[in-house]
Amino acid sequence: MRKKQKNNNKNKFFTKGTIIGIAVIAAAASVGGYFALGSMVPVNGTAPVLATPTNLYILATHTTQDGYIFQEQSTRQGKKSLSTGAVDVSIHVIKGELVAIHVINEDKETQSQQDLNIDEFNVHTKKLNYFQAQTINFIADKTGTFKYYSTIHPEMKGTIVVEER
Repeated sequence: MRKKQKNNNKNKFFTKGTIIGIAVIAAAASVGGYFALGSMVPVNGTAPVLATPTNLYILATHTTQDGYIFQEQSTRQGKKSLSTGAVDVSIHVIKGELVAIHVINEDKETQSQQDLNIDEFNVHTKKLNYFQAQTINFIADKTGTFKYYSTIHPEMKGTIVVEER
C-alpha cells in the first residue's frame, strides 16, 4: 500500500498574513490618494488642478500705530515681494492662475482671532487664533477688482485685482 504524500510545495509567498498586509497597504494608499486629490481641488473648482500656484502670504496683525492690518507677501516665478503693512492692501493676479492664499495670524499684541474672506471666489478661512495659519486654493477665473475682508475686524480689508494676461 502506498501512502499519500503531503504536498509540501505550497506557495509560501501568498500566505494569509501576506495577503492581509497587501490589503492594508492598498487601503492606506487609496485613502491617502483620496485626501491628496481632495486637497488639490480649489474652493471654487470641481476637479483637482495640477499646476504650480501663485503663493500669496497674508499676514494679519495689529500695530499700535495702524491698528489691525493685512500685510501681503507673494512669490511669483521664484521671485519674492513684500508689501508694507496697510489697511487696504491691493493684490494683483492673472486670470486663470491657481492662487494659494496662506493666511497667518501674527497678532501677538492683542492675540485676537483673524479671518479672511473673498466672496466672489468662495474663499473663507476659519477663525484663526494667534500664530495659526490656513491655506486656501482658488482659481482666479473672473477679471475685475474684488474686495477681501475680515468679518472679525471690519477695518481689515483690501482688493484683489484679476487681470487678463
